[in-house]
Amino acid sequence: MNPFLPLTEMIPDAEARVWADGRLYLYGSLEQAGVEAWCSGSYKVFSTADLVTWTDHGISFEISQVGFSDAPVLFAPDCVYYRGRYYLFFCLPGGREGVAVADGPAGPFGDASPVAGADGSGIDPAVLIDDDGRAYLYWGQDQLYVAELAEDLRSIIPETLRKGILTGARHGFHEGASIRKIQGRYYLVYCDDTRGRASCLSYATADSPFGPFERKGVIIDNANCDPLSWNNHGSLCAFNGQWYIFYHRSSGFSRHNRRACMEPVTIHPDGGIDEVRMTSSGAERAVDATRGIDAARVCSLYGRIYLDREDSREFLHSEGSFNGAVFRYYRFSGQTRLRATVRGNGRFAMSSDSMAAPSLVKIAVDSTNSWSTIECTLDRPLSGVRCLYLDFAEGRVDLLRIEFS
Repeated sequence: MNPFLPLTEMIPDAEARVWADGRLYLYGSLEQAGVEAWCSGSYKVFSTADLVTWTDHGISFEISQVGFSDAPVLFAPDCVYYRGRYYLFFCLPGGREGVAVADGPAGPFGDASPVAGADGSGIDPAVLIDDDGRAYLYWGQDQLYVAELAEDLRSIIPETLRKGILTGARHGFHEGASIRKIQGRYYLVYCDDTRGRASCLSYATADSPFGPFERKGVIIDNANCDPLSWNNHGSLCAFNGQWYIFYHRSSGFSRHNRRACMEPVTIHPDGGIDEVRMTSSGAERAVDATRGIDAARVCSLYGRIYLDREDSREFLHSEGSFNGAVFRYYRFSGQTRLRATVRGNGRFAMSSDSMAAPSLVKIAVDSTNSWSTIECTLDRPLSGVRCLYLDFAEGRVDLLRIEFS
């Protein structure tokens, strides 16, 4: 389900790669709960054999290993396998680009150096190893650069440099490019700001790694993950025959505190990708509702409701009226009872399949600042795969968890 890592782990800018051992490895930035800042000074790597159970490989690289800069944080990375070793491309404030190397996919990475010719000109590296063994680096903000990399992957070949292969004016390009070759075509997934903020992951395709790239459309939009959400960054990856879009969602009434999520997508025979919605279920498609629903699994928010934190608990905080929350998708088998862990003084209603549908239950909360559990009977049994909509009508309500029986 989403977020798919433990809720304590905040990994934005997700680059997913499948290596020779058959496992999917996740590379990204690292953020800390409650810290209002982009990224941190460390990277972690996670891997999985089934998209459900994840192994934490620990810290793979730290800013203290970067001897050519005094920057305090590491921005978005990418990783490629090349001639028997794994190359981690990273970026720093000031548009600095670097690369480090390891013998294994989880690191630890070392021997860091600038990428000569690209260093100082943009952020968010993305790397492609083409079928003929040539390597290409993509990077930039507001306009995207590409160049072929030299054989040591530590410098670009200057005469191959191309500027503006994606731009804000022509493609809605903001930042966060990710490159894949699919069915013989080159796909650039990138952060797109054409819907008013940089919340979309869109894609453009070309017949050459240098373009020209044609914008095709939006794959996913995370605008409703938090009232203050701003950006998005992710990648396409195939695992066991299914394609997924990896992206991140912010939390905590913040642009930060971002966590990795994924959704299955279909790449049609003509190369097109349909836009998909954010879900709570992610790779699982539909989650057994008897497992319960933690507030942190919410996939869309409307109004000024947001995920808040207190100690190790994460809960939905709603104050006022006309606030809504969506959980999608859960599988029911005739459940008729609900238990909600709540606090505050207000009320909310729950419906299925749309906010306008007749409510399944209306809940009044009158527990001030103490958590309590309210038990009630649904107006009708729930069966099949459903979305759940919560409509917070008035007052202040904190919701920690919902359970069905």
